Amino acid sequence: MELTEAARGERPFVESYGPGGFRIGGERWAGSVLILTDRAVSWDCGDLADLDAEALTAAFAEEAMELLILGLGAGAASIPPATREALREAGLAVEAMDTGAACRTYNLLAGEGRAVGAALMALPGG
Repeated sequence: MELTEAARGERPFVESYGPGGFRIGGERWAGSVLILTDRAVSWDCGDLADLDAEALTAAFAEEAMELLILGLGAGAASIPPATREALREAGLAVEAMDTGAACRTYNLLAGEGRAVGAALMALPGG
């Protein structure tokens, strides 16, 4: 799905998403991705069972984030309370939703200049 063009700066924005990956900042990404303050990186997380609070905490440790948008694939789901608590203890407030909504929410908040990051699980297929 193509997303509406947003104001661009130094931040990466999600341009499109679909089965198997994303287009972020003009670059095609296969699989899941993390969007940090100034770049996107591959993320080895295929589904909720792979979600690792310690790995997310490490990935975002050097980032000045007020909110982490977590895209959980095609269906709406919630993260385990222990995972949410571990992220909160590391200073990361988390909003979990399906990946499409997460892409749109991240773009909106990043476009407003908010200190936001994203962890986006790729949709199945592709």
